[in-house]
Amino acid sequence: MFEIVNVELDWKGLNLKLETGLMARQADGAVLATLGGTSVLCAVTAAKNSDPNLDFFPLSVHYIEKAYAAGKIPGGYFKREGRPSENEILNSRLIDRPLRPLFHKNFKNETQVVCTVINYDGENDPAICAMIGSSAAVTIAGLPFLGPLACARVGYSGGEYILNPTIEEQENSELDLVVAGTRDGVLMVESEASELPEKIMLGAVQFGFKEFQPVIEKIIELAERSAKDSWTIDSSEAPDFLSKLQDVSVKELAPLYKIKEKKKRNESLNEARKKIVETFSQDDSDSGAINSYIKEEEKKIVRTSILKTKKRIDGRDLTTVRDLDVRIDLLENVHGSSLFTRGETQALVTSTLGTSNDEQTKDTLDGDIKEKFMLHYNFPPFSVNEVGRIGATGRREIGHGKLAWRAINPLLSQIEEFPYTVRVVSEITESNGSSSMATVCGASLCLMDAGVPLKKSVAGVAMGLIKDEKNFAVLTDILGDEDHLGDMDFKVAGTNDGVTALQMDIKVTGITEEIMKVALDQALDARRLILKKMDSVIDKPRSKPKDNAPKIQKIQIDKSKIREVIGTGGKIIREICDTTGAKVEIDDNGQVLISSLKASEGDAALKMISDIVAEPEVGKIYEGKVVKTMDFGAFVNFLGNRDGLVHISQLKEERVEKTTDVVNEGDMVKVKVIGVDDRGKVKLSIKDV
Repeated sequence: MFEIVNVELDWKGLNLKLETGLMARQADGAVLATLGGTSVLCAVTAAKNSDPNLDFFPLSVHYIEKAYAAGKIPGGYFKREGRPSENEILNSRLIDRPLRPLFHKNFKNETQVVCTVINYDGENDPAICAMIGSSAAVTIAGLPFLGPLACARVGYSGGEYILNPTIEEQENSELDLVVAGTRDGVLMVESEASELPEKIMLGAVQFGFKEFQPVIEKIIELAERSAKDSWTIDSSEAPDFLSKLQDVSVKELAPLYKIKEKKKRNESLNEARKKIVETFSQDDSDSGAINSYIKEEEKKIVRTSILKTKKRIDGRDLTTVRDLDVRIDLLENVHGSSLFTRGETQALVTSTLGTSNDEQTKDTLDGDIKEKFMLHYNFPPFSVNEVGRIGATGRREIGHGKLAWRAINPLLSQIEEFPYTVRVVSEITESNGSSSMATVCGASLCLMDAGVPLKKSVAGVAMGLIKDEKNFAVLTDILGDEDHLGDMDFKVAGTNDGVTALQMDIKVTGITEEIMKVALDQALDARRLILKKMDSVIDKPRSKPKDNAPKIQKIQIDKSKIREVIGTGGKIIREICDTTGAKVEIDDNGQVLISSLKASEGDAALKMISDIVAEPEVGKIYEGKVVKTMDFGAFVNFLGNRDGLVHISQLKEERVEKTTDVVNEGDMVKVKVIGVDDRGKVKLSIKDV
């Protein structure tokens, strides 16, 4: 019934198993990838017909976590998996990015890769499992794929690199890096680091590249035993008229790439492209082929010019950063704000301070986690002079936001001691390349403007690559067109002292260590220049949040007092909030956070709580309220809800016949603590005040 084929690898003490033939047999290729106790089912299916009019490869990757994999029932009202989580989207992008460039350029069949986490051991990363399984599934499917590829996660601790660190090991690691590639070179890098030098980052990439080579060999072995017949690619000759296009396209398009302003250049290029299509198309079916040809010609024009002249579209040399403009404190009612402009890329970035109630709760396979620092990135269509859809956050926005988060997060080591929840929002107001790195710069500025304890300024820059068979040119601070027409998008973020985040995507089959070193060195020079400009505006956080930020006070009370502060059914804490206007939060360890818009509100709530938890001191005078009168004396409420008895003999120096001759219920009085008996009953005096 089943024709099961599997291969296994002892991967540095961890068992990796790839199996096909048991599950998902209707897919074009399916592999169950298991790493330790974590298993991911990876299936790939491609449409049997291509669309010749497409000028892109219609690939979609879906990484899906099933709660049952970790023995959990999903949270939420419906108790089932719904829209993808942020982690699922990020891992889908992680898998997509190295897979995509390895498909044959003429393959235009819609292709879908689905990775389902079906077993999770709480130690081994399902994302690594999914990427390896996807590569194996595509390879055995017979699709026109220039792989296989493999990947590895790399940690760094105690001066040593760690291959595929467990969840526990990652917590103590100075580095979290994922590298993917083929036999020939690296295709993708994604990382977060604690200000590590470029040398260590480069070493981590090379370490991971070396360590995943045995995985590639195992995928090849699996394919040799189970691969399906190879798909054929349409290799029909191009229509005759396309041969006439070259001279025309070069003549029409080449001068337009000397226009420095993006909007004007794009308008001119669009007009020229339209003219060429109208001139040479014989029917509607020709337009797709012509546009694809034009795209390739434009690529040649830009790349050849850069390699020959060392000059770029906007006239810069290879290493020059575009003009910078840095501004902070722009928005009166915002807790922190900045406007960072680099050339024609601009980010308006804001910081908002909130309370622990504003923390982001995430339902993950490892359980619910809470984050005090959030960074959200928005890319409206007007930023690139387009009309587009406004609505749900796209995968690209989530990916860019997370990259900026990774760049900033290592410098927020004191955030746990900072009583606020912090949300950063980046609005890209115009874009011509590297908006995610503009977000990093803007986030650093607005956090300092808000008084958030960011240890150092953080900046980022995007590096590009133009490479032919003999030569290469690394480009600092790339434009959008240089990203689109080039071979690499290598984003580097960090401080003056080290790297905090890397993200690299390669469109060729791999790059060398030499190219990566040149790119890192150029990025360091550019980063330091940008940081110098940023630090001239603000180089350290404000000493405290602005007056418009919530006022948060933190006190610690004894756990035994929590019930007294909350009261039966929450009566006391509600009374405190209603009376003062402040918000009060108490955790299980007795930590109390008091937040308010006005300092006076917080102070009033603090006094009420302090009174409740305080122990009466003999000899100390308090203000209280008479709550009950008896023949033998009066009960006075003081120190919050604590009662004490003023015996009739302690009302006045002279003899008192009736308690009500001196005090009545509702009277505010000053009392002195004269004793506390063995049962905790407090004795008070009015006459001794």
